[in-house]
Amino acid sequence: MSGAYDELLEATIQHLEGLKSRGVRHVSVSPDTLRALAQPIKSASFNFSAPRPPAAPTAPTPPAPLAPRKFFVPTPASVPSAPPPIAPPPTTTPPPPPLPPLDPQAKAAAFAALRARALACVKCANLAASRQTVVFGVGDPDAQLMFVGEAPGADEDAQGEPFVGRAGELLTKIIQATGLPRSAVYIANILKCRPDTPGQASGNRKPTTEEMATCIPFLHEQIDLIRPKVLVALGATAVEGLLGKTIGITKLRGTWHTYRGIPLMPTYHPAYLLRNQSMAEKRKVWEDMLAVMEKLGMPISDKQRNYFLR
Repeated sequence: MSGAYDELLEATIQHLEGLKSRGVRHVSVSPDTLRALAQPIKSASFNFSAPRPPAAPTAPTPPAPLAPRKFFVPTPASVPSAPPPIAPPPTTTPPPPPLPPLDPQAKAAAFAALRARALACVKCANLAASRQTVVFGVGDPDAQLMFVGEAPGADEDAQGEPFVGRAGELLTKIIQATGLPRSAVYIANILKCRPDTPGQASGNRKPTTEEMATCIPFLHEQIDLIRPKVLVALGATAVEGLLGKTIGITKLRGTWHTYRGIPLMPTYHPAYLLRNQSMAEKRKVWEDMLAVMEKLGMPISDKQRNYFLR
């Protein structure tokens, strides 16, 4: 029995080693074979001359394939829409809303109160000490056209009215050339007092930045009460006081600007035209006035259009 067992074991080992040499790593054994091996070994049960080959090995059962991974592909409906682009801030400040209409009596009372405060002002001690009068302004409080100059000169300081000297006479002619009387417009200055000139018997000086900042609230209130449709700034100092621009008047004149929602036209001061009698310079000022007339919807004749043309 022992010899038969040894022969069987040796044959089995040789068979398995042959499978191994051929690359087989797993051998399947049927249940019947396992039961037979568990029984007592009998010599008659084996035919050693022609040993029964073991059952053909079966290929190892491959692991079950993984289920394909599902990737989420958004549909057009599931794709979130991009947020709307943010509009850039406006490059220009929108005009303020229109002011409510003023009752005529309330307007007259406000104008009188403003004038009284200006006449009593002593915020600039040097100007209050040297002035003869406070030059508040003159003209129609309901005017559609308002002129703003620099500051009173000696004549204005003496008479208490803006633009009454030689420059004022020329301004009056310019106003009349548009077809309006001087009384139909309003005329005021950035400064209500004449800038002092210590040690000088005559002459004028430009207001300082501090003097303009102190006095200009009176002008703001005047404009808010008058509510003109068009403003004309006479000279560089008037432009600086109203718009805060220190660019030369040569570059600013002839182009529209906006002051507190009101169209503003810068032009040369009449005193400049007194110093420069060139027809070309007079024409520039007149072209500015033609633009003002068009803005106001005033009629313009061919004669007016041809003023100061060679």
